[in-house]
Amino acid sequence: MDLHEVLSPIPGSVKKPRRKGQGIGSGFGKTAGRGHKGQKARSGGAKPPGFEGGQTKLIRRIPKRGFTNIFGITYDIVNVGDMGVFDAGSEVGPEELKEAGLIRRNSRYIKILGEGEIDKALTVRAHAFSSSAKQKIEAAGGKAEVI
Repeated sequence: MDLHEVLSPIPGSVKKPRRKGQGIGSGFGKTAGRGHKGQKARSGGAKPPGFEGGQTKLIRRIPKRGFTNIFGITYDIVNVGDMGVFDAGSEVGPEELKEAGLIRRNSRYIKILGEGEIDKALTVRAHAFSSSAKQKIEAAGGKAEVI
């Protein structure tokens, strides 16, 4: 028994490709579903994305602005007010924030911001803190640790 004998697609899930240009009786003979003449009937006749009939494309009419900093770090943001879901005295790090659904699974860097209120003493570990977030966490009896 070989792997190709065991594995096969579910019946009905794979359709045979439509064979164009196979005679008039197939329904796709002669012009092969492309209609009569014209740009779209030719090979390579597709117009590029953004084509506006020869008019200058919108993307070329709009001025260029800004740049992307290749060394820039993008943080996923969590507000202090959102941390009410954790129990008092618990340690909150990237893994706990992911499990609670407060950040994405593929987040690399996390920053805690000071919007909202916190009334529980939590030990929060993140890559960066705003000054107001740090004050609120420490005022509630917790600790703000930079990873």
